[in-house]
Amino acid sequence: MKKEDKERVVTELTEKLRSSETMIVADYRGLTMPQIDALRGKLLESGARFTVVKNTLTRRAAQAAGADTLLALLEGPSAIAFVEADGDAVAVAKALADSARDTRILEIRGGVMQGRVISGADVDALAKLPPLEVLRGQVIGAIIAPLQSIVGLVNAPLQNLYGLIDARIEQLQDQTPGSTESNQVPDSDTQEEATDGGS
Repeated sequence: MKKEDKERVVTELTEKLRSSETMIVADYRGLTMPQIDALRGKLLESGARFTVVKNTLTRRAAQAAGADTLLALLEGPSAIAFVEADGDAVAVAKALADSARDTRILEIRGGVMQGRVISGADVDALAKLPPLEVLRGQVIGAIIAPLQSIVGLVNAPLQNLYGLIDARIEQLQDQTPGSTESNQVPDSDTQEEATDGGS
């Protein structure tokens, strides 16, 4: 490879390393070109670009990009799945884990997620998470459930109050004027006259 080509590759890799918050490194040694192409297609659907890299050039790019955490993963033949800003890291991890299981050749070494190094086991754990849409639904459900409980707590006393008011209105409507007078207690002067007249 000519020097100019090497410089161009380092520049491109540096830009990819700077723009990708998540990247997963794998040893692709032994995969056939059709297998690599099939994996590239699956990863592309999930928002990641799978690039076979030369370690010496990638090390230079990592140092230029300030991605030194990646250096420890660059041993032997390496390929990197660069997850784009709108990509689904869970789906990418799942595609790589499925390929590793199906081919029994691809080996996931680990990666970098938002500046933090993750191991191959971490990538496997990431692959077992539900898809992004399901996770979003679970988060929304977790937020809405307590809100519905609060609404229920607020509505219950109001409904009880409405019930009490309705019951009182019915009670007042059922009372007749005659029954109201008969329930009145006579005043003290009337009681005294009745007592004097009887004596």
